[in-house]
Amino acid sequence: MRINRYMTHAVVLAIAAAMSTYTVIDRSYLFSNFHAAAVNASAADQGTAIGDVSLGRDSVIIKPVSIPTTPLVSRAPIVHLIAHGDTLESIGRQYNLPWRDVLWSNPGLRLPLTVGRPVKVPPVPGVVVVVKKGDTPAGLGVRYGADVTTVLGFNGLHGPQLIPGSTLVIPVDPTLGPNLSTGVPADPVDPGQLLCPIAGAQIIQGFGPTSFAIEPSFGGYLHFHTGVDLLAGYGTTIVAAAGGKVTAAGPADYFGIRVEVTDSFGLVEIYAHMSQVAVAVGQEVQQGEKVGYVGSTGLSIGAHLHFQLEVGRLPTAPDSLAGCTGATAQGLAGNGPLS
Repeated sequence: MRINRYMTHAVVLAIAAAMSTYTVIDRSYLFSNFHAAAVNASAADQGTAIGDVSLGRDSVIIKPVSIPTTPLVSRAPIVHLIAHGDTLESIGRQYNLPWRDVLWSNPGLRLPLTVGRPVKVPPVPGVVVVVKKGDTPAGLGVRYGADVTTVLGFNGLHGPQLIPGSTLVIPVDPTLGPNLSTGVPADPVDPGQLLCPIAGAQIIQGFGPTSFAIEPSFGGYLHFHTGVDLLAGYGTTIVAAAGGKVTAAGPADYFGIRVEVTDSFGLVEIYAHMSQVAVAVGQEVQQGEKVGYVGSTGLSIGAHLHFQLEVGRLPTAPDSLAGCTGATAQGLAGNGPLS
């Protein structure tokens, strides 16, 4: 009996040893790369840190959060009341925006600016839009040149349903510029800049009062040149300074044969004294695309291009024309009553 009891004990010990060996090997195999960090009683009570993650005493994971130290950009449209001396350019400077974004956000804005009138200004480069029936975030994104996720996220929208009459801000990357209605970039050559309609052409007459008797009276001046004249040979190709839709083409009084392009921002570009047009009304053109050819039609004394910009059917001076040579036009801030 005693021998059997010893044998039984031996067998139990052998089985226990085997199981112990198996367990050690199994754990070693499964977690060969695991190294537990030593945590003493004090650390467990007070909490410890591993990298940038803190472990609280109750095993709560505490992740540091970055706190902004500067005010967050407001996403609501800004309402600016026009004051004495305000111009499109000065309003743009005040809000660190291109002045054409101010025009873009206020369709139908006319010059001179009316003191006390409220104008909408986007808080970031882009455009303020009023939702119309049938508008969708995707459609607005394509129309204005923004990704649909940007339209949704910036305005805190959670679905495709928009409320007609509501106001949205569409941020547009100024290095890309707006789109045409077809979804292609309006200004692929030099976004945010008006292109010289004739590359390398010399500006022979700038915008403003003049003693040249052939020019009509305007803005309280006896003679006023309402655009800039570019010297070029007869038949030279003329291209769009900025992309947009052709809103007029053909003869027009002292302009002679002309093309009008209303650009994406609402600025009207007039190309006058042409010999021939190369576009049709309703056609969309990109910046740098051909619109016609230099001529001397209308009130002209020689082949050249008269290039004129208008806001609300009143002429205004371009800031500059990228690629032109010679004298440059004065900025909008110096236009006095035309601002």
